[in-house]
Amino acid sequence: MTHTKSAVQFKQATLENGLTVIAEVNPEAKSVALGYFCKTGSRDETPEMAGVSHFLEHMLFKGSARRDGFEVNLEFDRMGAQYNAYTSEENTVYYGAVLPEFAPRLLELWTDLMRPALRPDDFDTEKQVILEEIALYEDRPNIILFDWGRARYFAGHPLGNSVLGTARSIGALTRDQMAQYQARRYAPSNLVLTLTGKVEWERTLERVQQLTASWAKGQAERAYPEVDPTVGELREPYSKATQTYLALLAPGVSAQDSRRYAASILANILGEEGNSRLHWALTDKGLVESVGAGADQADRAGLFYVYAQTSPANEEVVKAVLRAELDRLEREGVRSAELEQAKNKLATALVFAGETPMQRLMSVGLNHAYNQTYEPLGELARKVEAVTLADVNGLLEARPFSKSFIYSLVPA
Repeated sequence: MTHTKSAVQFKQATLENGLTVIAEVNPEAKSVALGYFCKTGSRDETPEMAGVSHFLEHMLFKGSARRDGFEVNLEFDRMGAQYNAYTSEENTVYYGAVLPEFAPRLLELWTDLMRPALRPDDFDTEKQVILEEIALYEDRPNIILFDWGRARYFAGHPLGNSVLGTARSIGALTRDQMAQYQARRYAPSNLVLTLTGKVEWERTLERVQQLTASWAKGQAERAYPEVDPTVGELREPYSKATQTYLALLAPGVSAQDSRRYAASILANILGEEGNSRLHWALTDKGLVESVGAGADQADRAGLFYVYAQTSPANEEVVKAVLRAELDRLEREGVRSAELEQAKNKLATALVFAGETPMQRLMSVGLNHAYNQTYEPLGELARKVEAVTLADVNGLLEARPFSKSFIYSLVPA
């Protein structure tokens, strides 16, 4: 499959073992970015395995049968690579960018690490690191707010699972349990190798086939139970909270929904930092330390969210203003001037996010993970530009914010 626009081409192939390889080839680029996108995260875990995806992400950097953690770090540094990884509710992504001459080495390294050694000593050492990370996050109410808020909002649905897991689940996790999870979830058919920039496609594809020839086929399923979110309000005293931390969660649209561009624009109008309805209603009035809104588009599900941090003395007035603003938004809709301003901001952000192969990598890889399609940068911008007032106000006809859940962490 090949899409072409000017010099940029899209390439795609699926290997015999089930691994999908995609590339946005740009001969004018000065670098190559590549990454493995694994369709696994906390939503794919059982309660007793909570946090295994994130823990496993850490373990990949400890090396394979061919190289240990020290050699992995040294190799990344020798290439001058910019690299990292992250785990979310739905994806684990390993990525890096290098000068074109180092691309074959980066490909070989990441591919090798997709089959980690999981040495028992490394496992035991890294377990302590994860437990410390969990303890550190528990000291940060603004982070724990969303972890606990999502769990209560999704009410038993796997999208409410914590990415970090708990001290109990991580403490009890064994190396063998992780190895079984890795073998199942990192099956070639559940991975997408994505490349962007100055890619030598034919040579790369041939090399990937060689490097992954020993990978066993497999299937990794994902459950899609119906979402039945909590509606209402819950306040929880928390000993680490010195202020009131507030999260409002409401039904949104999925990553597969064509209305996702309209949803992002709506969230921008509602709570973009510096100039939005909530900025003028709350920040400008001195009622909050910070406020924002966003649209979280997930696999066959989604939500709108609002975040606010305020002094306990202002909690009730902040909630009252927030409810009034959301009610007004649903009743009156969005104005055309707001729409144009938000579209311009989003289009600008898209262009900025497309300026380097590393930045394009995430857009190309995640879009393929969710939709199995390719969206050139120009097409993305056109889709944002095509969003109409009727599209944005159409999202409000379902009155999503009237079905919201307000979760607060307050000083104990």
